Amino acid sequence: MVKEIKKIEDSAGSEIPTAKNREELEELRIKFLGREKGALTLILRSLKTLPDADKKRVGEEANKLRGVIEGLFAARTEELKRTETESILKKEWLDVTRPGKKGPHGHLHPVTLVRREVEKIFASMGFGVVEGPEVETEWYNFDALNIPVDHPARDMVDTFFLKNPKGKNQSPKLLLRTHTSPVQIRYMQKHNSPLRIIVPGRVYRYEATDASHDIQFQQVEGLMVDKNVSVANFKGVVLEFFKKLFGMNVEIRLRPSFFPFTEPSFEIDISCIACNKKGCSICKKTGWLEVMGAGMVHPKVFEAAGYAPGNQQGFAFGFGLDRVTMMKYKIPDIRLFHSGDIRFLKQF
Repeated sequence: MVKEIKKIEDSAGSEIPTAKNREELEELRIKFLGREKGALTLILRSLKTLPDADKKRVGEEANKLRGVIEGLFAARTEELKRTETESILKKEWLDVTRPGKKGPHGHLHPVTLVRREVEKIFASMGFGVVEGPEVETEWYNFDALNIPVDHPARDMVDTFFLKNPKGKNQSPKLLLRTHTSPVQIRYMQKHNSPLRIIVPGRVYRYEATDASHDIQFQQVEGLMVDKNVSVANFKGVVLEFFKKLFGMNVEIRLRPSFFPFTEPSFEIDISCIACNKKGCSICKKTGWLEVMGAGMVHPKVFEAAGYAPGNQQGFAFGFGLDRVTMMKYKIPDIRLFHSGDIRFLKQF
């Protein structure tokens, strides 16, 4: 029996310190100290068969060996813990001085890009950027801009009027603004001339959607007011603007037109940026592209804003930011702007 104990001691002394991992160490624990078939456990169970003279000696040797084996297990367990920790640290070690991996960047919408460029160009010419509410009253959207009550633009065909949520008659009548011109009135009510502003923002029209029309789009309104502002000033401003926006020498021309809030009124064309006035499918072989409406501010608009009659004059203009963006980037369909297609946005 003593020889068996010695044999177990030698085996444990050689196997436990060389266990490669905790799983292997657990197998050895069961082999030597397991409750059912552990080698040392079997020795202790057999003590009852020994003569009384041998029980004490063998028992002492067995218990002493248990302490040795448990010490071997504790020592090897600590070694494996330390080794595993070092291995994990080695695998997960991070050099904090190295630059991190850059995450994917989003892409600015092309209309946003052009809007920022437009604001920057006008700012270089002394124009401030002003914003206003998208939900407007009928007075600011129509009346103050000298648009008659029987004007077609007031029809539901063109305008999104808003219902009173309580089902009662609403006064003043609310609508989604059809242009950014109401902000001009709001600004002039609070500021005296001279002034120079542009008003970018989203507008809404109740119309059919196709490649060049949408029920919502962005518009840029411009206003310059002083005592001696003239059409010549307007031509200089917009010509400089389009040259900087398209990065090329463009020509402009003014054609007579009509807008209730300006007098005289005119449409502005620029020389085709695709063919340089040679004639192409984009300009329909004319060499010109229509880009904005403009005119000298009507006296009744000044009156609605609270300006004394005859003390100032100014010009106003407006153009579709979406349309200018389509021209700049040669985008064929306005519906792409709201498609949500990431492949489209990645191009900008």
